[in-house]
Amino acid sequence: MNHTLSNGLFHKIPAVLAELLIEKEMINQWESLTPIGRNEFICWIEDAKQEKTRIKRVYRTIDDLTNGKKRPCCWPGCIHRTDKAPSKWQQDVLLDKKRHKNVKGRMDT
Repeated sequence: MNHTLSNGLFHKIPAVLAELLIEKEMINQWESLTPIGRNEFICWIEDAKQEKTRIKRVYRTIDDLTNGKKRPCCWPGCIHRTDKAPSKWQQDVLLDKKRHKNVKGRMDT
């Protein structure tokens, strides 16, 4: 059976995620997400710098959906959205790559 899965608002679903959702029979869970929810998972997956991290995030997405989660945990949100301005944290850390002091006063990168 040929399935077409919905994309996010700004990101297209990665083939590996689509294949796994179909294989695990999780199409309904994926389609029950809002377009923004799907977008957040996709952006979170694609944001990983290494392929092995992207694959880990694909499997974590499956686990999160199995557990009823609607967004990836601890993800500040997609910086590619044009329907809202980035938050101050997104602007500083993700876009401008500024360093922030951590709790102990050391500088984090």
